[in-house]
Amino acid sequence: MEMLLLALYAVQKKICLSVNAKSTVNIYPQHDWNLPPHQAISLQRQLAQQVVDDRPLLLDDVRLVAGVDVSVKGNQSHGAVVVLTFPDLTLVETCCHQMITPFPYIPGLLSFRELPVLLAALQQLRHEPDVLLVDGMGRIHPRRFGIACHLGLWLQKPTIGCGKTPFVGTFAEPAPDRGSMSELVQAGETIGAVLRTRSQVKPVFISVGHLADLPTAIELTLRCTTRYRLPEPIRLAHQAAGKFSPC
Repeated sequence: MEMLLLALYAVQKKICLSVNAKSTVNIYPQHDWNLPPHQAISLQRQLAQQVVDDRPLLLDDVRLVAGVDVSVKGNQSHGAVVVLTFPDLTLVETCCHQMITPFPYIPGLLSFRELPVLLAALQQLRHEPDVLLVDGMGRIHPRRFGIACHLGLWLQKPTIGCGKTPFVGTFAEPAPDRGSMSELVQAGETIGAVLRTRSQVKPVFISVGHLADLPTAIELTLRCTTRYRLPEPIRLAHQAAGKFSPC
């Protein structure tokens, strides 16, 4: 049984790293995923230097925005990507992929656990998103290289991290009104924003993933948020990932 699971994982890994000729999404592999934790940490420090976090998004040029999320059940990971029109947020496509979870849960190394299945789902897309919202962190990370940064490098596309609970940095609670925000700071550096997307509701934590800056990342997040706390692309991706059924 163990040999069968290893064989299945090897096949799934090859599928994940291959390029679907019919896909609209280009993948730019940066490394092998089969790394021990200490090497993964070292790699994060190296790749963090490649992240571009000071380039404003051209929001008037954004036509399609994606949300991505992963659910894990037992030893299975189910990744989902949804694509919506912008700014009206009409759903145009949902793609999913399921595979054996390739990496243990280790704080700070989420991308090594979740990106392989997300990349496989992204390769099924027929609509190429202009920006991706990631359920997780970007620069809000001990090594400034959360899952949104990692995904941005593999896609060479703008990505934004939108998390619910930060594990680094300090902040003041923003005012209770929608659109209120405060800076999230670590060691004197602003690494993200605490953003109130709904009045009187807990904030979310926004940070740049890649090819964006914080002010336009915040603006896009607000424009993607309707009557729920989470931006609509992430909310719909979360629903699709949690179903563990074909999209």
